[in-house]
Amino acid sequence: MTNTDDAGTFTAEERAAIKQRAAELKAEAKRSRGAEKAAAEAAEVVAKIAAMPDGDRELAERLHTIVAEEAPDLAPKLFYGQPGYARSGKVVVFFRSGQQDNERYSTFGVSSRATLDDESGMWATSYALTAPTEAAWQRIAEVVRGAAG
Repeated sequence: MTNTDDAGTFTAEERAAIKQRAAELKAEAKRSRGAEKAAAEAAEVVAKIAAMPDGDRELAERLHTIVAEEAPDLAPKLFYGQPGYARSGKVVVFFRSGQQDNERYSTFGVSSRATLDDESGMWATSYALTAPTEAAWQRIAEVVRGAAG
């Protein structure tokens, strides 16, 4: 994956994501701390999911439910304009809409803040989602539990 277009600059989608993230940070700075901030961030994530195209919306809704059940200490938070779930303000797991990103598939991923380190010294940090089976959703729930620590 490249971060630039043929001219060596960011693509239109990447520039839009950067602008979205800047707006998110600005909005966070304006909010008061505590329960009001958490409620506002959760509402933003739910609204973002509701506005997603069919297919991705259902994937994001299912992931949202899994995170709420398996890692209730992770707080919903927009992350580059997409749903993320954070601890102490830092995203641990996230969803990327493939349709909104003009990609072939959507992605479920974990950040470096996830506690997935294992003895092998190797673990996955993202998963392609097209039409997950129930077994795949169960695996995602395991990853969320592990990532949340």
